Amino acid sequence: MKQFKLGLVINPIAGIGGSVALKGSDGVGIAEQAIALGAAPKSNARASLALEILLPYRDSIVIYTATGDMGESLAQALGFKTEVVYELTNAITTAFDTEQAVTTLIKHDIDLLLFAGGDGTARNVCHIVEDKFPVLGIPAGCKIHSGVYAITPKAAGRVVELMITNQLVSLTDADVMDIDESLFRQGIVKAKRFGEMQVPSELRYIQAVKSGGKESDELVLQDIAADVISKMDDELFIIGSGSTTAFVMEELGLENTLLGVDAICEQALMAKDLTEPQLWQLIQPYAPGKVKLVITLIGGQGHIFGRGNQQLSPRVIRAIGKENIFIIATKTKLNALQARPLIADTGDNELDIELSGYLAVTTGYNDQVLYPVASPQ
Repeated sequence: MKQFKLGLVINPIAGIGGSVALKGSDGVGIAEQAIALGAAPKSNARASLALEILLPYRDSIVIYTATGDMGESLAQALGFKTEVVYELTNAITTAFDTEQAVTTLIKHDIDLLLFAGGDGTARNVCHIVEDKFPVLGIPAGCKIHSGVYAITPKAAGRVVELMITNQLVSLTDADVMDIDESLFRQGIVKAKRFGEMQVPSELRYIQAVKSGGKESDELVLQDIAADVISKMDDELFIIGSGSTTAFVMEELGLENTLLGVDAICEQALMAKDLTEPQLWQLIQPYAPGKVKLVITLIGGQGHIFGRGNQQLSPRVIRAIGKENIFIIATKTKLNALQARPLIADTGDNELDIELSGYLAVTTGYNDQVLYPVASPQ
């Protein structure tokens, strides 16, 4: 069973100035001043509340983190298998350490980055990951204006728990906000938006069922198609087989091959029912990132590669790139898998492992969930 690769970054001094009326920890010398005034770091204790929720799943998790109080000490104290990938060089951590740790963690193909801090820490994380990687904040700072944090540390643990147990977890864009602490110390609150990051959150679908009844497949398929179409510009879009992808073509008013692979550009049909060699030749002139692949899963089985779309060979998938693959499916279809992962069975074991992990699945217009992908056992 694939272990969940949890990235962990704790800003040990987050919020340290709060108890001694310094209104935060941002600014040169503020952390040292807070410590001199008798303030004690609390962010590790806050992060502990989140990780304690995950103790029942300890054998299924590997925590990738930085040395000492940036994550290693807490993870090991709680008995998690721990991989240290960033070494601290200073006694008191800085924004540089947070950004370097996050940069290193992302290279280790983690499934989620969990970080503890305040708005300043969120800004540092956002500076590195932007909106391209799922993160979740454990609130530990004085200022929490950003939407990337869970309501409480335990709530952060609960969201990670949902992911580990393969429950559907929505993926939403959340703003990273911060205020100017120097002005704040003068009693002036001036908030500014610094970007957005993708955050897993509890499933909106469950709320819809409670208030509105069953998901309507046709309406949802229209929403999914609208989302995909809204992303089309001058790139080459490869449309995989299946009824869900066929709905995208139908919404565009294009002919499609239900059990084949078609290609479109600027919402016009370029080629249909392509063979693997034709597909390989077609994508050659395009620069990296300019070819997108839209696929769905086989209902009840969960395969996204290896069944019904062998035209999408390992060399084609590698050329397109994991980051350019759009998986689309209704939540009803995902729920029918009963928490079983999607399957990447390309015939190339190394590629199957590369494709494994948590991928975003588009389930509506501007609506995504994180869902696990596994390689065949």
